Amino acid sequence: MTKVDPRALADLVRRPLVTEKATVLLEENKYTFEVAPNATKPDIKAAIEELFDVKVIQVNTHKPPRKTRRIGKFLGHKPQYKRAVVTLAPGDSITLFPEV
Repeated sequence: MTKVDPRALADLVRRPLVTEKATVLLEENKYTFEVAPNATKPDIKAAIEELFDVKVIQVNTHKPPRKTRRIGKFLGHKPQYKRAVVTLAPGDSITLFPEV
């Protein structure tokens, strides 16, 4: 396993993604996060285990294609991002929305 600087782990995971598909995956104990584009699977696994104190079984990553965006006559692109779907061990869970 690669050695990861513990101070850099919090910067790898940007935010949880809450979409319709991600909500369906929660039933299978799979959580979806937006991560840094240069993050590797071992880095993501170490970051999730350290931040949320859970056991990660599998990490799947995906870089969706950039979407075109037009503002007036100028054509550009939305920023590139990387999505990670993390499968947790049975019995582990992450509280995405804490009760107030």
